[in-house]
Amino acid sequence: MYDFARYLNIRAAHSPALSRDGNQLAFLSDITGNFQVWSLSLQGDSPGEWPRQLTFFADKVWELYASPAADQLIAVSDVGGNERQQFYLISNFGVDETGAQSHDVRRLTNNDAAIHRFGAWSKDGAQILYTSNARNNVDFDLYRMNVASGESMLLLETSGNRALVAWSPDGRFALMLDALASEQLELYLLDLESGQERHVTSNHPDARYVEIKWTEQGLYTLSDRTCDRFALCKLDLENATLTELVRADDLLAAYPGQQGELEALAIAADGRRAALTLNVEGYDHLYWVDLSSGDATPVKSMTPGVMGGLKFSPDGAQLLCDFQTPTQNQNVWSIDVATGQARQLTFSNRAGVDSGTFVAPRLIHFTTHDALEIPAFYYQPQTPPPSTGYPCILYVHGGPAGQQRPDFDVRFQYFLNQGYALLVTNVRGSTGYGRRYMMLDDLELRMESVADLKYAVSWLHGQEEINNNAIAIYGRSYGGYMVLAALTEYPELFAAGIDVVGIANWVSFMERTSPWRRAHREREYGSLAHQRQLLERISPIHKAERIAAPLLVLAGDNDPRVPLFESEQIVEKVRRAGGTVEFIHYADEGHRFSKLANRVDSFTKMAAFLQKFM
Repeated sequence: MYDFARYLNIRAAHSPALSRDGNQLAFLSDITGNFQVWSLSLQGDSPGEWPRQLTFFADKVWELYASPAADQLIAVSDVGGNERQQFYLISNFGVDETGAQSHDVRRLTNNDAAIHRFGAWSKDGAQILYTSNARNNVDFDLYRMNVASGESMLLLETSGNRALVAWSPDGRFALMLDALASEQLELYLLDLESGQERHVTSNHPDARYVEIKWTEQGLYTLSDRTCDRFALCKLDLENATLTELVRADDLLAAYPGQQGELEALAIAADGRRAALTLNVEGYDHLYWVDLSSGDATPVKSMTPGVMGGLKFSPDGAQLLCDFQTPTQNQNVWSIDVATGQARQLTFSNRAGVDSGTFVAPRLIHFTTHDALEIPAFYYQPQTPPPSTGYPCILYVHGGPAGQQRPDFDVRFQYFLNQGYALLVTNVRGSTGYGRRYMMLDDLELRMESVADLKYAVSWLHGQEEINNNAIAIYGRSYGGYMVLAALTEYPELFAAGIDVVGIANWVSFMERTSPWRRAHREREYGSLAHQRQLLERISPIHKAERIAAPLLVLAGDNDPRVPLFESEQIVEKVRRAGGTVEFIHYADEGHRFSKLANRVDSFTKMAAFLQKFM
């Protein structure tokens, strides 16, 4: 058996970007233990050199954006997980005319107190558009920056949680998105010459628009305005009409009895071809789409897995992506558009862990009190069960508008290697199964999703290889809330609980979460002004004395989403009630633990906690 530190040294690579000549690949990798920007030569039949590290920040690089016109990148990083993102310009990451490799890194933004959200490069690579809450810490205004000088100009003061999602090819118009709620995304068009703004979707308030791409041929998006599941559509900005090209339901006909959703979109530079992924029960399937006809052709060379970072090469001949499966760690791949042949470009270290020990899950469904079928992934260790049965971990993802995918998860593989089974749920409220399913936990329906966990345990009780007296529940963020809610609603079902950055008190959460998030979160859970009683009713803090199982709570001091106070108050309340609780928090982390030392420490203590009480 390997210790947790060994698994946490398994590396990943994602977010690919190409140089103008297509010979240099930039990507994010945690080779050093913390995600930084790296580059790799693609010249020859296969990559042969060791990648070059381009950034050496103390904190994680979260995002990477390549210029369309120069060998320049913008890297996005924060400090200590505080999510106040700053921009850094990486110049000359390709190879110059002499064949030399050199690069320069320069900070572009200079307000540490503000969040900067990257939007788009101009076509000539000279400028970028972005949004920032620098003015009042709440509203995200639109700015234009000259990349060479780093000087920014305020273009529009806004109200709300705005993001720049597309810049017209002629440079005249900016398209912004306001995320009012997970299921309600509004589009606004700004004329950069006149300064006039128009609410494009004012007559269509209940819809989502994601994966927005603006080409010379028009604007494309995945939207659920016309159906329960996303369709690939062309959006006419004059009258906000949608023309459907590919519907998720049509593609799902090839997968009878399975649920799914359109997931990701990339469009080649000539605007004629798109790459589209269909998420079928968590597994991505890739299609080429002819945008003139809407014909979608499956690409068979990639086995079903989880894909991201889709980008066409400048000449449109290759599609870049990152790819992983439950038994393959995340790496960057290239797919030849003409032949469909796939080629792995990065080879992230597996830390000497035998890949033959990795376990893939089985998709299962369990039925709830209202006959709803809930999807989940069941992982069973390779070793035979002990005489008492496997101890089991019930895992709940965050969001709640998110989905637990069958990706490569070192946590799960470690626990499987230690002899734990896992049931990884996508309870009602998850994405990936259509709009209706996503909204089944909103507001007054919140506790219905908690009840789903009772039926997950009932399913486990029906598996003869499971020890019914050794079931733990584990989740982070909203999943941490679900842990606390399950422990207070169904204390008899669980032998232990692990809450990572979870919400204990919805009232204090709404009062203390970052102000730019509050309105969006109130649409999901309830508002302080009008639904305070609901927020109090669904808060585990008011039933903390019912928690019977030992509880482990982990948090980051700099968390802007779920403030540290949420963890502190549940720990205090459980201790006051005489319960068993352990508390660990990190001064240099936020909502997600990104530093390797802290990840090793937290997961090692998590494993020790389960070993002690399970």
